[in-house]
Amino acid sequence: MNKLKQLEACDQSPWLDYLKRSLIEKGELRTLIERDGLKGVTSNPSIFEKAIGETDEYAEALNKFQAQADHSISAIYEHLAIADIRAAADVLRPVYEQTDRRDGYISLECSPYLANDTEATVSEAQRLWAAVDRPNLMVKVPATPAGIPAIRRLISRGLNINITLLFGVSVYEQVVEAYLAGLEDLNRSGGDLSKIGSVASIFVSRIDVATDKRLGKLGNKRLAERLRGKAGIANAKIAYASYKVLFSVRAGST
Repeated sequence: MNKLKQLEACDQSPWLDYLKRSLIEKGELRTLIERDGLKGVTSNPSIFEKAIGETDEYAEALNKFQAQADHSISAIYEHLAIADIRAAADVLRPVYEQTDRRDGYISLECSPYLANDTEATVSEAQRLWAAVDRPNLMVKVPATPAGIPAIRRLISRGLNINITLLFGVSVYEQVVEAYLAGLEDLNRSGGDLSKIGSVASIFVSRIDVATDKRLGKLGNKRLAERLRGKAGIANAKIAYASYKVLFSVRAGST
């Protein structure tokens, strides 16, 4: 059996942090799902920038859109990105249904320019949710001081949220509380909690990059080499331990 597919036995779900139009149109995304057990896809503006700027596969769609009117750069980006997100969501829809909404999601990020504005983030997330119009969309919201209250409000309104820019355990704990409070708000308003999907995307490699630079400045080179590349995983393990405590405490109090 494919080693990636073996992850299912460990209750793990591999996601792809990459998306471009040809991946969908040439059937590669479907192949990754069927052959490798891919369970989800994430995107961000940088991924789309590279796909749109470094290939010609968007040229026809871009010219057709621009022929309608003189659109802004942000409008062009959103038009192209949303089309890809919808198409990817449709390819992932069988995974979403077969796993009873546990997997099969595609993520689309709110504008990074709104990361410090709660109201604007809430508005942007709801607008993107409506524009994509797919139940297996996850809207990416950053775990900034302004983003955390937005997470609660968006969860309470029935949106699937992928929390990003998440590094520290203490911030992760705030995210968990916002998520659970959002579910409680949704429940009080009569919403269906079974339709909510959310993930907290804790960075690993970026933590190692930052930590390894500091390790390189230590006087003890042997110790630095032994610790290199381990901080990110250690941080994720601590966050997972916190996750088990937070959810068990909340479950025990209900």
